[in-house]
Amino acid sequence: MKFDDVDIEFLGHSGFLVRMMTKNIIVDPYRVSDDVPKADIILITHSHNDHCSIRDIQKISKNGTLVLCPVDCQSTLMKVKNVEVHIVDSEDVLKFRNFNIECVRAYTYHKYHPQNEGWLGYLLKFGNSVVYFAGDTDSTPEIKKLSGHGKKGNNFIAVLPVSGQVVMDALVAANTAVLLNPSVAIPHGYGSGVYGTLEDAKRFVELCQQKGVRAEILKKI
Repeated sequence: MKFDDVDIEFLGHSGFLVRMMTKNIIVDPYRVSDDVPKADIILITHSHNDHCSIRDIQKISKNGTLVLCPVDCQSTLMKVKNVEVHIVDSEDVLKFRNFNIECVRAYTYHKYHPQNEGWLGYLLKFGNSVVYFAGDTDSTPEIKKLSGHGKKGNNFIAVLPVSGQVVMDALVAANTAVLLNPSVAIPHGYGSGVYGTLEDAKRFVELCQQKGVRAEILKKI
């Protein structure tokens, strides 16, 4: 689906494809279809196997694909041939020719995604567009600091977890969307049978709309 100059597609669960300039940037591929193109850059938020899936990374990678990931994914990703693995940490900024990728801390207040693991969300910035992939997280102070992106006239897309089982639930995610004030909010973390359901995503969209925030469920490719 195209949002102004951003073309973003849902790959299932927490996976997304962003077509940016001439690049295919894929986030957390998991059980992706054969229709998904090869990635120029893969962003891995954390080491859980529904986010750091070796089988899927192998499927969508090509010679020279760049994989960005937290440090605890490194040994797993060494099993993938022909990719360039780059370890990143929160607040790292990677500058490419026409866009930047910024790393944001992601964690929950319970045992599943502890703060000391150094797991991540990502901000993709190009032109007047910003896409925020929150990863598996609660509504944290780090997220609230990103609210300025929605106040600068940017095309700001916020992709937030909604399942409530191991991350924030639909209501908390909708309230977070209000704080971020994005051009559009998109749910992730549902529909694969791991956790989260389509009903969680629908509730998130409904709550966002009630609160005056545009929200969309993307069709899976």
